[in-house]
Amino acid sequence: MSFKTMTTKELAKKIVNNEKQFILDVRATDAFADWKIEGKNIEVINEPYFNLIDDVAAVKDRLPDDEPKLVVCAKGGSSEMVAEQLIDAGFENVYSLEGGMKAWSEHLEPVKIADLNGSGELYQFVRLGKGCLSYMILSDGVAAVFDANRMTDVYKSFAEEKDAVIKYTVDTHLHADHISGGKQLADDVGGTYYLPPKDASDVTFDYTPLEDGSDISIGNTKIKVQPLYSPGHTLGSTSLIINDQYLLTGDILFVQSIGRPDLAGKADDWVADLRETLYQRYRDLSQDMMVLPAHYSTVKELGDKGQVQARLGDLYNDNKGLQVSDDRKFRQMVTENLPPQPNAYQDIRETNMGKKTPEEDKQRDMEIGPNRCAIHE
Repeated sequence: MSFKTMTTKELAKKIVNNEKQFILDVRATDAFADWKIEGKNIEVINEPYFNLIDDVAAVKDRLPDDEPKLVVCAKGGSSEMVAEQLIDAGFENVYSLEGGMKAWSEHLEPVKIADLNGSGELYQFVRLGKGCLSYMILSDGVAAVFDANRMTDVYKSFAEEKDAVIKYTVDTHLHADHISGGKQLADDVGGTYYLPPKDASDVTFDYTPLEDGSDISIGNTKIKVQPLYSPGHTLGSTSLIINDQYLLTGDILFVQSIGRPDLAGKADDWVADLRETLYQRYRDLSQDMMVLPAHYSTVKELGDKGQVQARLGDLYNDNKGLQVSDDRKFRQMVTENLPPQPNAYQDIRETNMGKKTPEEDKQRDMEIGPNRCAIHE
């Protein structure tokens, strides 16, 4: 008997469908503490690989006998060795995660959000290993992608499966936690790339300004995408209203938290913008719109089908970041005692500006870890 291999897609389906899965993570303790696989029915323990080289005695009494056991490491090699050790020790239903945490960090799981006008559809791409959310609208053979991750082939393949051509890519802001695939995807398909001009002062490439009043129509059914200037996370942050029903908030507003204003070193300057966006601009919108953010922080934000969304009016009742009436306390909340900044965030910003062009392996390393774009009250 030998161990089996589980792909990231298979694991993603388990998490999205709230299935049980036991995980033995054999990375170093500090790496595990910083970032691990999570899900509503995921049980995970950590035991570093070097403690399991000779035998699996250190974990033998901590593993379930009758459940599938998934061994995870950084790249997939060490987990295979430990999985073999578990088989030799008499355990059954042992799996190794193919590609390890590096592969998990890159997996995108498409989840349907809604049908739109006519034949239109709205999909959310959930990056479970990073907490990033990107989107695709399809309408009459035309597709638009919003806040694309660098794994652009996923969007191309999905559009092809849907018999659609990607004509537009849009970034709601200049990202600092992950490398954008928006410009590359537009170049690959001959499409139009949109970026807020106030975030583009240092970019080295051509783009189409994403600005209030410059609506984007997708397909013959004229699905309307309306930009709404909403600064605070960055100076140029721009939300997108889709058919007056959905609000893509970028990194300004999340389901359980709000965006941080410090990733460009401008926290004190941008606090007022952030507060105005959250407490005035969004207040003036229909409270029945569904908020679709660019990130999520915990698995608690995943819905019953793996989607991340919430009604805007409900967030004003439930999201503590929207309930700080005192200006001084709000400023303290978003400028003091902030969580650690994303890994390599400055290098990521410069890559998204076009100033740096790191090799693919370097890009993977830059993105490893959680997104850390949110502030929790």
